Formats: sequence, structure tokens, C-alpha cells
Amino acid sequence: MDILLLLLGLLFVILGIIGSFLPVLPGPLTGWVGLLILHFSDAVPMDTTFLGITLAVAIAIWILDYIIPVLGTKKFGGSRAGMIGTFLGLIIGLIAPIPFGIIIGPFVGALIGELIHQSDTDKAIKAAFGSFIGFITGTFLKFIVAVIYFGLFVKIAFWDFGSAFI
Repeated sequence: MDILLLLLGLLFVILGIIGSFLPVLPGPLTGWVGLLILHFSDAVPMDTTFLGITLAVAIAIWILDYIIPVLGTKKFGGSRAGMIGTFLGLIIGLIAPIPFGIIIGPFVGALIGELIHQSDTDKAIKAAFGSFIGFITGTFLKFIVAVIYFGLFVKIAFWDFGSAFI
């Protein structure tokens, strides 16, 4: 049973890395589920402090992933209308059946929001670019956390308690 839990946990941690780039999977949260599954095995003792801290980080990154594009819009001179457009574009990009909707949505949303607020196209494009930079930053953060969770999984499963699985 421990081997099954090890393999299932490993699958979730790998899916967490993939989920950093795919909007369908919440990357760090999926990776955290892999850590949780590993701790259900008899070979690895349950460490609630470790699991609590890693869950808090995963939830924080998940929330920041929705906030950072909005902050990027604001940083690059976007107005409230641009920030609202970024958020709405992100939501529409998530549910729209278009390729790269999660990338295109915030950019187009910020652009439309800024164009509605004012007719300065250059400022609108700059704010939309800020939204795109925010999205890239959020994706990078998710990837880093997912890779760290993978490293923690490997360390716990194979170096700390590897002999228990063999």
C-alpha cells in the first residue's frame, strides 16, 4: 500500500508542476495533495506542521495568482477600469474555450477596460502589458513553489525514508 501511495503522491506532485502552466490545475495545491498523500503512508510519519505550512503557502500562491495580474495593470499605469477589465478577462479566459485564454483574457480585458475609461491607446496598451507581466510573474511563482514541493517530496520519500519503501 505504501508503494501505491508513493506513486500516487509522485503523480500529484508532477501534475502540480504541469498545473503551474495549465489553468485547469491549481499547480501548488495539486503538488501539496501529493505531499499529503505521501504522509498517509506508514513509512512517512504525519507532520502536521509541515503540511500546514506547505498548505498555507499553496493557498497564498493560489490567491496571489488572481491578484498579481491586477497589480501589474495598476503598476503600469492602469486605472480601476483596467484592473476590473483584467480580472474579468482572467475569469472569461478561464472559462472560454479558446487556446491561451488565460493569457489573452487578462491582456484583452485590461485593454478594453482602459479604452472604455479613456481613449489613450498607448496608455491602454501599457496597462494591458502590465497585466501580461503580472500573469507571467504569477505563473513563475506557481512553478517555483511546485518545483520546491517536488523537491520536498523526493527528499522525504527517497532520501529520508527511502529504505522503508524498498
